[in-house]
Amino acid sequence: MYSSIFGGIVTDEAAMVIPMDDHMVHRGHGVFDTATIANRHLYELDQHVDRIVKSATMAKIILPFDRETLRRILIQTVSVSKCINGSLRYWISAGPGDFQLSPSGCHQPALYAIVIEDKSLFDSKGIKVVTSSIPMKPPQFATMKSVNYLPNALSKMEAEEKGAYAAIWLDDDGFVAEGPSMNVAFITKEKEMLMPKFDKILTGCTAKRVLTLAEGLVREGKLRGIRVDNMSVDEGKSADEMMLIGSGVLVRPVIQWDEQVIGDGKEGPITQTLLNFILEDMKSGPSSVRVPVPC
Repeated sequence: MYSSIFGGIVTDEAAMVIPMDDHMVHRGHGVFDTATIANRHLYELDQHVDRIVKSATMAKIILPFDRETLRRILIQTVSVSKCINGSLRYWISAGPGDFQLSPSGCHQPALYAIVIEDKSLFDSKGIKVVTSSIPMKPPQFATMKSVNYLPNALSKMEAEEKGAYAAIWLDDDGFVAEGPSMNVAFITKEKEMLMPKFDKILTGCTAKRVLTLAEGLVREGKLRGIRVDNMSVDEGKSADEMMLIGSGVLVRPVIQWDEQVIGDGKEGPITQTLLNFILEDMKSGPSSVRVPVPC
């Protein structure tokens, strides 16, 4: 774990702590992001760093370091951990200071980063989702990756209570939005890939990469096109394929939404192809998405 409060990296789990007076802890004034570690490479690190910088700006948190220093610290933290496969999660907070509402008493913003080892394989088995009854965050907060994940946690819990993997949010206009920690996409009966607009939801780094990789299927004639647009629940439930997309699930097929079976009720072939594209991208993609971690 790295902590700018300590000014370095610790490997003793007992020392991996955050001050209670950090405003991220008691006021939720912090942002975070995650990058996958695959075979000692950080996947889409730069894309995720760009996003946390944007989130920090939206949250009115001054960066504790410039972007390149932040990037270097994150790579060094993974290097010290000697982790081969897992994830790197990192936070930028208003920092410690006092227990007031305003961060004016915080002396300096803070950076924390932790490496989480994960040897499990990504699951490609089809899952069930439900429509969330938990109100989604308004666009100002949904479009930044803040530590305020109570709506997300309650949405996930609601899904699990109903025997589902995740719950899908609808926006105020009734259009399909996103899952609690992932984007959603569909393959229509016309073989068009359709993904909800990012104007009211978090812009998923993995989702954007999937959109780019899917262009190869358009060139091959397996997809008629790709569209990022508003879509109704009826359009989603009548699609041939449905998938969840995110760094935690990569590309996960959905075979049932509420009581509606998606397509033929089996994992969709295009969904599987897109998962394979991402897995291959993580292994041998361009340097723009794979950052080597020094030994």
